[in-house]
Amino acid sequence: MANQYDYDVLYLGSGHGTFDGAIPLAQSGAKVGVVEADMIGGTCPNYGCNAKITLDAPVALSREVERLAGVVDGKLTINWAKNVAHKNDVIKGLPGMIGGLLDSVGIDVLHGKGSFQDAHTIVVDGQEKTADKIVVSTGLRPHRLDIPGTELAHDSREFMDLIELPKNIAIIGSGYISMEFATIANAAGANVTVLMHSDKALRSFYQPYVEQVIADLEDRGVKFIKNANVSAFVRNGDQFDVEYGDDDKLTVDWILDATGRIPNVENIGLEKVGVKYNAHGVIVNDHLQTSVENIYASGDVIDKTQPKLTPTAVFESTYLCKLFSGQTSNAIQYPVIPSVVFTSPRIAKAGVSVEDAEKQGLTVQTNHLPDDWYRQVDNETQGDDTLIFDKDHHLVGVTEVSEQADNVINTLLPAMEFKFGAAELGRLVYLFPSISSATWGQL
Repeated sequence: MANQYDYDVLYLGSGHGTFDGAIPLAQSGAKVGVVEADMIGGTCPNYGCNAKITLDAPVALSREVERLAGVVDGKLTINWAKNVAHKNDVIKGLPGMIGGLLDSVGIDVLHGKGSFQDAHTIVVDGQEKTADKIVVSTGLRPHRLDIPGTELAHDSREFMDLIELPKNIAIIGSGYISMEFATIANAAGANVTVLMHSDKALRSFYQPYVEQVIADLEDRGVKFIKNANVSAFVRNGDQFDVEYGDDDKLTVDWILDATGRIPNVENIGLEKVGVKYNAHGVIVNDHLQTSVENIYASGDVIDKTQPKLTPTAVFESTYLCKLFSGQTSNAIQYPVIPSVVFTSPRIAKAGVSVEDAEKQGLTVQTNHLPDDWYRQVDNETQGDDTLIFDKDHHLVGVTEVSEQADNVINTLLPAMEFKFGAAELGRLVYLFPSISSATWGQL
């Protein structure tokens, strides 16, 4: 690598699109720098995945107690303030831990706002730092509605930091964040109304399974307003009015704008150096290389068809490590990437979708999960999955709605990625009884 620069590789951003690959890259002998304007580790460890799943843990527990009512006596309630405090205890050490890992291999962490000066130079709070290669890994941020009163709404980070849970909450949008936080807030005792942009939630998931999730939330008191066409937020004393539809109004105590996330591509000098991007992110080729030869991108900031999730960012980051250290010159080859929404029940998927399977004439097998004896152990009364096989009976897709959908999808990933046939499946001896054994038994 070049030595006329301050760094061999300089990363803009410190999330999973950076540190999972930057650490082994530095261990290989490269001089590496990381620019970060906020918290080390980015969104996921600090105010994303880790925080969310911690807040959800009491929800999952309460659901299990609910299913075993009569076997287990008593009713659980969630103490919101203590749940948030527990979340803070769980995640507070993560930035220091990640920063420590970076420091342990000699990576320089440059705290401040970074922007391109030229193709090899990033200016960090007025100080120029040069690098042979630069990786844009600036991630996503919450989208905000462009309507009157938008400043009265809050984002997902603010929701997870609420010390006191508002009594009446409006959630705008019906994607991952909306559905997960509606689940958590409702379970903790809030009155929740979800105002949908269209007539479908979680549009990338199998809609019959999404409808099961919505029906369960409705049974628990969550209200859904389809095609809401939200037009304004207005302060109303100590409360707020959400104006929508044809002169309709909803009065609440707190508004969550969960209308999606957008790439952080502005105000970092991409235009100055000629890096092409669009509303979906930075445009890259099959080596994650941008329109400028020595500038790459990693993580959620990329415009891509793969899910913008932490595991995808980790895979991209480690790929760039191998590319920069000479371990490979091949194009990136993405594996099967799963997706999950942590509602209750969960909904998860991987591989070929049900809709595409039906178009392609693939074998589609559906299972009603409460019929399986193992699902009856904790009295699961709802849930289905759909398995998709090619002509040689290799598993190529799966989608599930159940309390254990995430674990089921993880269990089946090796079968899809490595195209297990009868011989490979016959070599698997798994723990019994377990969700894995029940899952493999479906094949």
